[in-house]
Amino acid sequence: MQPKKEDSSSHRINRQIKAPRVRVISEDGEQLGIMTPAEAVELAESRGQDLVEVSPAAHPPVCRVMDYGKFKYQIKKRTQEAKKNQKVIQVKEIKLRPKTDDHDLETKLRQIREFLEEGDKVKVTMRFRGREVMYAENALETMVHISKEVGEYGEVEKHPALEGKNMSMFIAPKAKKQAAGGTHAQD
Repeated sequence: MQPKKEDSSSHRINRQIKAPRVRVISEDGEQLGIMTPAEAVELAESRGQDLVEVSPAAHPPVCRVMDYGKFKYQIKKRTQEAKKNQKVIQVKEIKLRPKTDDHDLETKLRQIREFLEEGDKVKVTMRFRGREVMYAENALETMVHISKEVGEYGEVEKHPALEGKNMSMFIAPKAKKQAAGGTHAQD
């Protein structure tokens, strides 16, 4: 078995620091000067803290005197917060046939609007069976009708294209506009 590699987010601490000289910064951001790692570790331990290499690429590397456990906790919290604010866009698929009834088409349009409002992309697929592919022009008109009907919620990312016995198009949600400054209501 190979030894575990340190991930790029981990920092060297205390005796793991191998540089000949390091720039040391105190817990409150004050520069303490350039010294050997052994002297810096001794200084950190005398304050009841750890020496953490925060910028290994600098010359000499920058190390900070701090509580490493608290530092790791803060990094973990920041990454959790970033994940929480992230929106994963899913692709939802709506399948149709050339002979789909008008009422059923309205139901599909309502579903497409809901998906776009939730921020998901929609793939609209028209499936042909047997000789129905001869009526591809009618299917294209239906696809254009769909794109016009959901125009205020999304925009066509990939226009309808015939691929074998399927015709498909992608609709992406429109970016939500943020009100800058405030809203002006007219009465």
